[in-house]
Amino acid sequence: MEWSHFSYQEEGGVATVSFDRPGHLNELAFEVFRDMRDLADELRVRGDQVRVLVLRGSGAGFCSAGDVELILTRLAEADPRDVYDFAQVSGACVRNLRRLPQPVIAAVNGLAAGAGVVLAMACDLRVLAERARFQFLFTRIGITGGDAAVCWLLPRLIGLGRAAEVLMLNDGIDSETALEFGLANRVVPDHELDAAVDSYLERLLSAEPAGLAMAKDLLERAISDDPSLELDSWAESLPMARSEFSEFRAGFSGRKRPG
Repeated sequence: MEWSHFSYQEEGGVATVSFDRPGHLNELAFEVFRDMRDLADELRVRGDQVRVLVLRGSGAGFCSAGDVELILTRLAEADPRDVYDFAQVSGACVRNLRRLPQPVIAAVNGLAAGAGVVLAMACDLRVLAERARFQFLFTRIGITGGDAAVCWLLPRLIGLGRAAEVLMLNDGIDSETALEFGLANRVVPDHELDAAVDSYLERLLSAEPAGLAMAKDLLERAISDDPSLELDSWAESLPMARSEFSEFRAGFSGRKRPG
């Protein structure tokens, strides 16, 4: 399988997605969500060939969210239906990763920001390097704070009170805090990240695939009170369709950049 917006490889029952725009800290493009959604959908029926999926970043970061200037420009020029359709894609990406029978591991080597954090949270296990950090950016760029299913995922991982503080105040979360909050399963020295991921892979590959799939399904049913997963996307699309959003986008794009 070949994908245009990230690197993909399979070896020994492990599929690896590498976000590979290291010069831009692996910014997400619109199309990345569509490709991730479609990849997860294809892997659902390939459990005999792919036992585990790993998401990782190239260079110094995991994924630094989308190109804000590009996103704001395209959304400001889109009609309401196109905005809604785009917002739905991110929810579908999260849903497909969550419903994938195979375990999914996020190997977070550095910054994960905005929608990049959401991709990490959609995984079953998160292994962080000490230098890794999460940054939630949504309210800073004039949207709801509920982008890409984050309001569905985050309270389930760290609790409602902490989720409210993180999203409303845009607080960053370093690796130590992520472990304390339960947002990380394990934190290791930077140079030990690959070895830590390999340790998880060895244990998962030795387990019975059907048992892992059933455990994942039961866990998902235990925390899911659908149909709320796409509610973030629906709420996000509302302010983007208003005339005030164009004014905000113009103001945001006119800000003086530091340095």
